[in-house]
Amino acid sequence: MVMQLQLAAEGLLAFTWWQMLLVGLVTTHATIVAVTVYLHRCQTHRSLTLRPEVAHCFRFWLWLTTGMVTREWVAVHRSHHAHCETENDPHSPQVVGLNEVLWRGAELYRNAIKDPALVARFGGGGPDDWMERRIYRRYSWQGVGLLLLIELVLFGAWGLTLWACQMMWIPFLAAGVINGVGHYAGYRNYDCKEAATNIVPFGLLIGGEELHNNHHTFPTSAKFSVRWFELDIGWAYISLLRRLRLASVRHAREPLKRRVGQFAPTLATLRQVLGNRAILIREMTMLTVAVFHSERATLAQQVPRSALVRTKRLLLRAPCHLTGEERVDLEQVMAYSAALHEMHVARQALEKLWQRSSSTQEQLLTGLKGWCVDAGRSGQHPLRRFAWRLASYG
Repeated sequence: MVMQLQLAAEGLLAFTWWQMLLVGLVTTHATIVAVTVYLHRCQTHRSLTLRPEVAHCFRFWLWLTTGMVTREWVAVHRSHHAHCETENDPHSPQVVGLNEVLWRGAELYRNAIKDPALVARFGGGGPDDWMERRIYRRYSWQGVGLLLLIELVLFGAWGLTLWACQMMWIPFLAAGVINGVGHYAGYRNYDCKEAATNIVPFGLLIGGEELHNNHHTFPTSAKFSVRWFELDIGWAYISLLRRLRLASVRHAREPLKRRVGQFAPTLATLRQVLGNRAILIREMTMLTVAVFHSERATLAQQVPRSALVRTKRLLLRAPCHLTGEERVDLEQVMAYSAALHEMHVARQALEKLWQRSSSTQEQLLTGLKGWCVDAGRSGQHPLRRFAWRLASYG
């Protein structure tokens, strides 16, 4: 009788508290990896392909630890990208408030998957084999029930605590923190049209999903880190799977490469520029802000300090995202600085160049060549250097 009570309390393995903590950290991290690598990057954005056996391991683990159905998760996230920061977005803190998404993110997800039209429209292309149809979709909650039973047997009463933590892990971190804080607070490398932010530069706890601004800027890229100090642990796992030949990356942002001796843009230049336009407009933005700082002492004699503070904030925005009133405010300050005005006009012209979606490649290339020539004749040395470097990519 005593042995039976002890078995019920400690389970078959009789782990200590620190061993239980280690099990909890490993299992919850495995769930995070499954969500970011399999559900998000592989199934939703098709940025990589996994070997069938690897994909099924992820599916089985997610069935045990979350009960989520692949096509439903994919549908909700694709809908989020299609309607981001609007009333049709399933979980935008800009629309329903941060607290609503942070603490009720899982409920917002469940409300979204109740719409069969949403799932049908955005959830296509996922697994549709016998296991998916007969087990994972039909018995979604039985997976987490089976996990509870297994952990009670292995760990006794501690197993219930472990299971509860596992059940809260994804709903809070993924549905709450990423969808909430990741669209509300943090730093932004790129002024993309969505309110997405990078929560922290080190994507360790949530598998790299912390780099949410980078992801919304390059949604089909399998790698979320962009700057040298950013870390995407999800990409580290993908790189390991690639080395083991268990995964292949389908979409990767082509890095900018310069050709020695090339002084005029080519079609290869155009492809690199279009693929890295967010990076290039950010570089142009930083050059413009640098000119603003060099002109600030002169501008301070002409305009109020509050106008200068607002000007810097507006210069950090992509020109296409400025309202009419903001453009007027910016132009009023730039009227006192020819150098700042020239940089801003060049930045606007470069941005408009790749917004001509109906133009042919030849037309876009002609426009890029013209921009490089005009910028190369500029009186602003930073702009000339940028134009010369831009022309050498290819």
